[in-house]
Formats: sequence, C-alpha cells, structure tokens
Amino acid sequence: MRGRIVKGVGGLYNVSVKDEIYYCRARGIFRKRNIKPCIGDYVKITILNEEEKEGIIEEIEKRETELTRPKVSNVTQVLIVFSIREPKINLDILDRFIILAEEVGIKISICINKVKEDDIESKEIEKIYRDIGYDVVTVTNNEKKGVDKVAKLLECHTTVFAGPSGVGKSTIINKILGREAMETGIISEKIKRGKHTTRHSELIVYDENSFIVDSPGFTSLSLEHLESNDLKYYFNEFEKVKEGCKFLDCNHINETKCRVIDGIGKEINKKRYNRYVFLFKELENKKGGKNYG
Repeated sequence: MRGRIVKGVGGLYNVSVKDEIYYCRARGIFRKRNIKPCIGDYVKITILNEEEKEGIIEEIEKRETELTRPKVSNVTQVLIVFSIREPKINLDILDRFIILAEEVGIKISICINKVKEDDIESKEIEKIYRDIGYDVVTVTNNEKKGVDKVAKLLECHTTVFAGPSGVGKSTIINKILGREAMETGIISEKIKRGKHTTRHSELIVYDENSFIVDSPGFTSLSLEHLESNDLKYYFNEFEKVKEGCKFLDCNHINETKCRVIDGIGKEINKKRYNRYVFLFKELENKKGGKNYG
C-alpha cells in the first residue's frame, strides 16, 4: 500500500493511507544503507496487523524536494508568516526566509498577521512583495478575515509554515482546520518575542491532496553556505532588469552601467536593495572576501 509519513517519533512512523493511519517501523535495510525515513516521504508499506493498524515500511520513493530545518520532504510551498507587531516584522529575516526557499525551488507565499484595519505599514510591505511576484495575504488580528485566503493558498500543496516564534502560525493553522491541532503560546512581555510552542515537525492532513507542516520558529537564519556571487539569483526583481547590465556576471553592487542600480527607486525597491547589499557584504566578509568596512 502507498502512503505518506505524517509523523515520526522514536523510530515509529505514522503513515497516512487514504483516511487511515498505520503505525510503521522501517525495515533494517534502510539503517544499513544510512537512509532514514522523513516526514513527508511517500512510502510503500506492508500491513502486519490490520486490526491494530501496524505495518512496516518497505520502500521510500524518491524525494522531489527536501528541507533540512524543519526536516521534511516533498514540500511544494512555503508560507512565510510574520506579524506586523508583537513581535514586530523584521524584513531582513523575511528576506532570509525567501532566499532559503528560493534556493530549494519551491513556491513562496507570504502571510502578514495581526494586521489592523487601514494599517499603512502592512499595505506598503504587501505591495513590495506582490510587485516582486509573491502571493501575499494579510490576516486581521482576532478576526477570521484573511484566514479564508490563507486556506485557499493551501489547496493541492504540501505547505510548510515558516516564520519566527509568536507570529501566530499555529493559531492560523487551528483556525483553518477548525480545531486545536497545534499548541499556541504567548508573547514574552520582556523581549516581545514568542515562545517556541511547536516542538516537532508533523504533517497535518488538510484534505486528500493538501498537507500542512508546522515547524519550530526561528529568530535568525544563517546564509553562510551561500556564495556571495549567487545571492543575486534569489532576488526576483533583479531578473526582470539584469539583461541591461553591461557585465554578464554583474553583482549589482558597485559595477558601472548596472541596470539594477539604475532601477533603484523605480523597478527596484530601495530598502530591499539595501538589504541585498548588506547580505552580500556579510557573505563576502565571512568567507574572507573583500572587506567593505
């Protein structure tokens, strides 16, 4: 039987097969081959005890995508959730999430939570990222408004919810599912950040073709594994104008006749470009490259 791993704890895996959950262990051959089943894997199982819903994993299908943090496979979309306040949105961290998702090559959508009616800041941020080409939805604080739009984005996708702690990821998931599927937390009054409420990654069946992954929150993301020269490929707005650059390998930092630099304040948002420059210099300095001061 073909199913999908939705949870794994201590070598025991919950495998969803249609409307049933089977409790399976993996054959020893996987351990010998240094292969560990992963949340999100499509697997073939043999039923050992139908009454007790016990089985064994015989085969793991090829993974189309694989994330390392959280550890989950076959994700087709990342929904990056930030709150406009408490904790206040950090666009530097948002851009880091986007870069890491672009690197994996999966669809990116953005949700801005805890928005008040006629919130100017949220509207400005929404426009910036919509203009780049991302789906952006806003959710009004303490109301269902916007949650239905989030639910629409989840259809026919395996979506990982990502974002810092305390922004409301688990609360939104619970509203979409109509039940308390995920534990929610409170905001620390002292540091204005959320406490980690999600302690493990788990695949939640939304409908037959749609799955949700809730993941532990983060306050910072490392890009150290990236080469500074590759960073430009993860800023979509550069792709639209880079053909006008004089040099094919232009990094859009201080090169002459750079179409990206010329487009700042027009096609290129100035603040987001400044964050690109900051990240570029950060990668250069960490790898012992040019010292920009």
